[in-house]
Amino acid sequence: MANHCVETVGPAGAGTPQRCGGFRVRPGVSIVELITVMIFIGIVLTIAMPRLNVRGIRMDGASRGLNMTMLAAQRTAIQKQHQVVVAFDTVANLIRIHEDKDNDWVMDSGELVRTVPLDEGIRFGRGNATARAIGGTAVTFTRKQSGLPAMTFSRAGTASEIGGFYINSFGSPNDTRALEVERATGRTERFIWNYQTSTWSRAF
Repeated sequence: MANHCVETVGPAGAGTPQRCGGFRVRPGVSIVELITVMIFIGIVLTIAMPRLNVRGIRMDGASRGLNMTMLAAQRTAIQKQHQVVVAFDTVANLIRIHEDKDNDWVMDSGELVRTVPLDEGIRFGRGNATARAIGGTAVTFTRKQSGLPAMTFSRAGTASEIGGFYINSFGSPNDTRALEVERATGRTERFIWNYQTSTWSRAF
């Protein structure tokens, strides 16, 4: 036996739900309602987007990536049982990692050397942030390799000295991050500059 749909009209023609085989059927969303919802979502996004600190998010991602680069260099020194030299090119905005098999700080033939560029829009520099205890220059390591400030991780994983470096955004000198290396453990810590309170805080 075929099912029949019965249309019922409410007071003053409001709403036209139907019954089909015992089930209540409601009309779909109209195109006008759909467009209204999309316009509302657009207005909300327009208001919310300026509140997002896009540069800050990019800086956090860049500092995490550099932290992983330093950790990888330390692990290489421990696994291969020779020192690894990490040099910082503040002009080209890249990090150079040299597997120094004979521990002489010289990039000899046959020794692996690779470079890690900073993310686009990121550079070495302290910007408007207050200097931390490691010093105020973009890179605070005192020893040099081929004219670049550099440090080493020993085969035990320790660092050649206490030091670190700052990175900030080309477009905003207030968005600054610091990465500091502990000598005894070789561990790299990240810090975030809050320009509104003029304070540094540890990143997690």
